[in-house]
Amino acid sequence: MLQVSVDHGIYRSPQDGKEEKPIFLAVVPGTTVIVRHDFQAGERRDRDWWMGRVIHCGGGARNPKIHNLFQIADVDTGVIRWVNADLVTHIIARA
Repeated sequence: MLQVSVDHGIYRSPQDGKEEKPIFLAVVPGTTVIVRHDFQAGERRDRDWWMGRVIHCGGGARNPKIHNLFQIADVDTGVIRWVNADLVTHIIARA
């Protein structure tokens, strides 16, 4: 028996039928964003989110125009991290 996986996509459709697009599609270099903290091994679990400035946006293999990775500098510590696009929760300001 042949089974095929179904790609349900990343868009959620509200009640009125309009598609709600993810926030990360509007992110460009220079944007200040809020990022959900993704804990690394050995890190203290002392924060849920952090604010950073986007330095670089990386494209995906399927469509290079849709960014799936961001290089973001933490505004508090200056640490630069690669962040998965789905961890961006809010856009504070655009360049």
